[in-house]
Amino acid sequence: MSVLAIDAGTTGVTALIVTEDGRIAARGYEEFAQHFPRPGWVEHAPEEIWQATLAACQSALAQTKVAPTCVGITNQRETAVLWDRRTLAAPRRAIVWQDRRTAQLCERLKPHESEVSELTGLRLDPYFTATKLTWLAENGTNLADYAIGTVDSYLIARLTAGARHVTDPSNASRTLLYGLASGGWEPAMLDLFGVPRDSLPEILPNYGDFGTTDPGAFLGLELPISGVAGDQQAALFGQTCFTPGDVKCTYGTGSFILVNTGAEIVRSDAGLLTTVAWQTPSGELTYALEGSIFVTGAAVQWLRDGLGVIGSAPESEAVARTVPDSGGVVFVPALTGLGAPHWDPEARGLITGITRGTTRAHLVRATLEAVAYEVRDVVGVMPPISVLKADGGASANDLLMQIQADQLGVPVERPRIQETTALGAAFLAGLGAGIWKSQEELHETWQLDRRFDPGTRDEEAYARWRHAVRLASTQG
Repeated sequence: MSVLAIDAGTTGVTALIVTEDGRIAARGYEEFAQHFPRPGWVEHAPEEIWQATLAACQSALAQTKVAPTCVGITNQRETAVLWDRRTLAAPRRAIVWQDRRTAQLCERLKPHESEVSELTGLRLDPYFTATKLTWLAENGTNLADYAIGTVDSYLIARLTAGARHVTDPSNASRTLLYGLASGGWEPAMLDLFGVPRDSLPEILPNYGDFGTTDPGAFLGLELPISGVAGDQQAALFGQTCFTPGDVKCTYGTGSFILVNTGAEIVRSDAGLLTTVAWQTPSGELTYALEGSIFVTGAAVQWLRDGLGVIGSAPESEAVARTVPDSGGVVFVPALTGLGAPHWDPEARGLITGITRGTTRAHLVRATLEAVAYEVRDVVGVMPPISVLKADGGASANDLLMQIQADQLGVPVERPRIQETTALGAAFLAGLGAGIWKSQEELHETWQLDRRFDPGTRDEEAYARWRHAVRLASTQG
């Protein structure tokens, strides 16, 4: 038996065929376009996400003769998607989680911030879905005319040919519309942001019955969709962080650090978010504290695409290793504002410490160091940790992982399978379809690739970083 896991990320869609012993039997990937109509605006065309999903799945399925038993979905979170319930066509491009256009709207709603935080565990920031929906309503879109959802809901609608409009608590809890205590759409938040309840999806536990794929819509396949989670909660599940205190960091476009807090809703006064990790079919909720960093891997992509100082993202390690340190250069990659723990949507990127002796290698090394410093900033306001589980594309960079261990002062462990986001979706779907019986059974599939033990921590360099962050911040 196997699971088809669909990971609809920010820049592309990955499809994995995951076997019952936790191996990846096949992989497909398809990029889709990024649209930047104005500075600070980021959009995706829903139809392009759907076509990339079809292409990635077709590629993975072509590599194996064994038909999967079920489908699991994980997705970029917070992105706001609208579509016609009958035709499934999107009236406009989706507003992506990275989009900053609602910064002024958030300022306008500041008097409600304590209520928003208390009910949702989040904060007023352009990052979250509801602010995007309010902006759409204020700019000529009648939200009641459409189905509203995050990317998971949109994909389920397409996979089932419109038969289901559903989501899960991990995605719902990222919208500013979900009540942590109530476990459902929160009437006060729907009123505040002007979102019609009837347009929102039904919230279901993270594994179970999300519908069945329609053969006419989805590659001739009729399969149960039996597991769904937002990408960072899926990665926590894929890393088998099932015990309170377990913590993981996913190094992708941004970096996201989540610590399992069990059945307790733990709140932070230091810039961390409280979120739902997952919910079992019996209704039991597991929560997490999350530190969301908007730009980490995207900073390396900027070196490649924006500046042309490297030819590929993996090249960053080799180039950075040609110098012993950054030569005093500090790069604050606030290219779309600062996330946790600073939360400054108006902050912008900054490079300091440049001299005549500065080379591209120093800038590349400073970029890797910035990723490690950003993660240290977040871990520093979390409960103490004993080990960090790392995954995501940039976790393959051995130099970055060693710098990270040095900066945190705790070991960093990288699993053999670093695509833990898709793996988590597969695990949830497999539980929903009966391929696996328990979390304990899943725990046995986790295998260590490499452990990075901490060495000397450069506190002077970190102090320079903290100073540069203050310079980049509009909040001083």
